[in-house]
Amino acid sequence: MISRAPFGATGHESSRILFGAAALGSMRQDKADQVLGTLLEAGINHLDVAASYGEAELRLAPWLRQYREKFFLATKTGERRSEGALAEIHRSLARLEVDQIDLIQLHNLVDEKEWEIALGPGGALEALVQAREEGLVRFIGVTGHGTRVAAMHRRSLERFPFDSVLLPCNYTMLSQPDYRADFDALLEICRERNVAVQTIKAIARRRWEQGDTQPRFSWYEPLQEADAISRAVAFVLALPGVFLNSSSDARLLPAILEAANRLEDGPDESAIAADVERLGMQPLFVPGGLETI
Repeated sequence: MISRAPFGATGHESSRILFGAAALGSMRQDKADQVLGTLLEAGINHLDVAASYGEAELRLAPWLRQYREKFFLATKTGERRSEGALAEIHRSLARLEVDQIDLIQLHNLVDEKEWEIALGPGGALEALVQAREEGLVRFIGVTGHGTRVAAMHRRSLERFPFDSVLLPCNYTMLSQPDYRADFDALLEICRERNVAVQTIKAIARRRWEQGDTQPRFSWYEPLQEADAISRAVAFVLALPGVFLNSSSDARLLPAILEAANRLEDGPDESAIAADVERLGMQPLFVPGGLETI
């Protein structure tokens, strides 16, 4: 079974592998049911979805009718103003067919102008707080992409006591000195304040390149080799208390779960460095260039 850890100060013991329900966005219900059945077998008890993930919330709804009590349920809103965010929360509740969401997150809040709107007067954060007061959601988080996300999350935590953060974490991203410094500083603040840290893109290889012909189930090219996936998963889970969000390519879920089930003492960083060279692995985000998906 996948190991569990306290999800910040929420009181929930979440599996350290969180299911990234973006994988269900364009999937038929029967296929989605098979994937979700795998989660029960593996002991995954935390679902992470978003209003913008295609039909993913709808794919979860039949499953939640039967197993709601087994899962910590998180979703996201990309709206930046209060009225839109509250409407999107109600829409997610209806699509998921639940009375309450455990964690609502401000989705990809990195852009400076959007940040000021969302956290300012009449911004989306006001709607999230209102939803919490009304019992529609229990906790509030913030997510993001790019190389500036860790620094922006630190600013967000100064503005509001978020319960969780989410950001990219893998060997190539943390090999960038500035990103690593910001990431470590954020980790320290989150540990001091008992804020849950969720990571994404653990098994990213690189962005798709011209001429790539493989089927595309995510916006980036993931690792495919089981051993390389295992090393990448071990690298992230070696960070104490950090959670790993599974890939939007559902075909890789078994390999991720297998890797999490057979963690050794720690990651073999020399072997990961060899993977980087051999597989041409690259950071998905670099400063001043590739900052968005």
